[in-house]
Amino acid sequence: MEIEIATIGGYEEVGRQMTAVRAGDDVVIFDMGLNLSQVLIHDNVETERMHSLDLIDMGAIPDDRVMSDLEGDVQAIVPTHGHLDHIGAISKLAHRYNAPVVATPFTIELVKQQIESEQKFGVENDLIKMEAGETMSIGDSGKVDLEFVNVTHSIIDAINPVLHTPEGAVVYGLDKRMDHTPVIGDPIDMERFREIGREGNGVLCYIEDCTNANKKGRTPSENVAREHLRDVLYSMEDYDGGIVATTFSSHIARVKSLVEFADDIGRQPVLLGRSMEKYSGTAERLDFVDFPTDLGMFGHRKSVDRTFKRIMNEGKENFLPVVTGHQGEPRAMLTRMARGETPYELDDGDKVVFSARVIPEPTNEGQRYQAEKLLGMQGARVYDDIHVSGHLCQEGHYSMLDALQPQHIIPAHQDLKGYSGYVNLCENRGYKMGRDLHTTRNGNLIQLVD
Repeated sequence: MEIEIATIGGYEEVGRQMTAVRAGDDVVIFDMGLNLSQVLIHDNVETERMHSLDLIDMGAIPDDRVMSDLEGDVQAIVPTHGHLDHIGAISKLAHRYNAPVVATPFTIELVKQQIESEQKFGVENDLIKMEAGETMSIGDSGKVDLEFVNVTHSIIDAINPVLHTPEGAVVYGLDKRMDHTPVIGDPIDMERFREIGREGNGVLCYIEDCTNANKKGRTPSENVAREHLRDVLYSMEDYDGGIVATTFSSHIARVKSLVEFADDIGRQPVLLGRSMEKYSGTAERLDFVDFPTDLGMFGHRKSVDRTFKRIMNEGKENFLPVVTGHQGEPRAMLTRMARGETPYELDDGDKVVFSARVIPEPTNEGQRYQAEKLLGMQGARVYDDIHVSGHLCQEGHYSMLDALQPQHIIPAHQDLKGYSGYVNLCENRGYKMGRDLHTTRNGNLIQLVD
């Protein structure tokens, strides 16, 4: 059976992920994401109203025109998790393919919301829920199966999909960390990865996320970030001024910790911002998390400002607002607070807790720098970098290669500089560039089996 891989997006940058795997006449697309940095650069452009070709030209979504070179029919679109750099282009591109979107329940719900909010392209693809640990048949040959393997990441309900073919398995390894003690959900299923590496013809190809491939050691568990956050917030227990926290809205485990620790130090938590309400509300509705019944979640601008007024009237010392804006996004809540555009007044000595790192990209770094400077000008004390990454460092990569023993490897989710640490690791394990280690660019085809 011929096996061919199209590296469509996310092979020159972090963002707009999209990969297609052809097994015989059957094609499966993994991820269909947005390049968030390109959207931020064009902050005044309403990307949801733009034509897909214009979005492709501005580098916001994958250029999927290479799909016309794949001789097969798309049987499924499979996003690995609910981050926008993996699902953000589904509402703009999925209508081109007569195939269902297959994902875990939380991811499917986020995809559904994305499609409903953008009706321009008339996306009507079926949405199929599949749990981690389950398998479904792909196409009519009866020889290709899709399996979901549970992984841990900075968003709940993440998986690595595996396409089982007669030539061996294709493991799509974006995005994960090796967390054996997660705050929410089950640990990464390393036992299943080891089994896949030993079954049948083993692993034909492993496509891997190289975000932290240049960092030594292993990525800590989310429990490490939780304890760091606990220590920081408990140290503020006797402070009688304002405390504000921000984190990734999609990081439900971190939001859960913030809510719990706010209560521990005698403050009422409240979640503010559209994406904060969206992700936490969805997670609670699907029973992934059990928030207090009186937890307020407000996304609409007027509702947020009313909440800020209530906080100022009843006393900042009684609340812990958890807000959007950890990257300094121009329209996010924390940035508006830093510019003095909300009823919440920051005073000298007030605490601002960033439970997130800056995404290493110039646009984000510049916006975050500006936000922190503005906060400092109002006298706020910034607590930075209370976070652990959602991606593997070098020792995690070593463990995955040891478990899977793949015949071929394709680095992804970085630019060429970002691949360097992973390429060195693979070469030290006996792989060779151009033979079984394939560094590639967006829009290329890699023929693994003729």
